[in-house]
Amino acid sequence: MKSIKTLALVYAAVLAAACGRDSAKTDDALKNDLALASQAQPYNAQQVTSPSEMGYVYNPATGQYQQVPRYSTPTTVQRTATRTVARRPASRSSRSGSSRVVYQPAPAPEPVRHTQRDAAIGAVSGAVIGATVSRDKVKGGLIGAAAGAVLGGIIGHTVDVDKP
Repeated sequence: MKSIKTLALVYAAVLAAACGRDSAKTDDALKNDLALASQAQPYNAQQVTSPSEMGYVYNPATGQYQQVPRYSTPTTVQRTATRTVARRPASRSSRSGSSRVVYQPAPAPEPVRHTQRDAAIGAVSGAVIGATVSRDKVKGGLIGAAAGAVLGGIIGHTVDVDKP
């Protein structure tokens, strides 16, 4: 009995010594580190902008950059995977046969989700675990299969995704 009291007293002394430390030094170091981290920039800003980024395109006829119009009124549109070509019908003016090419980004490919596969895997593993752990094997297997299918489906839809 005496050894238990002595052991409890030793634990109380260690606990009091650990809680009584002065943490002012660590707070000052933490403040210094946070101040340095807030001054750092994650990336260097871009210094140069190209004419194409500003909305200009090179015209070989004039040898100058000209601003690309933001709107178009095409009558015939041919779509490809990466660009749209718009042509106006030939008019009676001297500008017959003019065409305008409007570039559009290709649509983003859809990610491949494994919802059904992971739901089936979750249902099987949940049924095995539920039947093993439960006293009533059938009831435990059914509950485990339902819970495993739901969790597996959620994980397959959000986590197990293949991005093309």
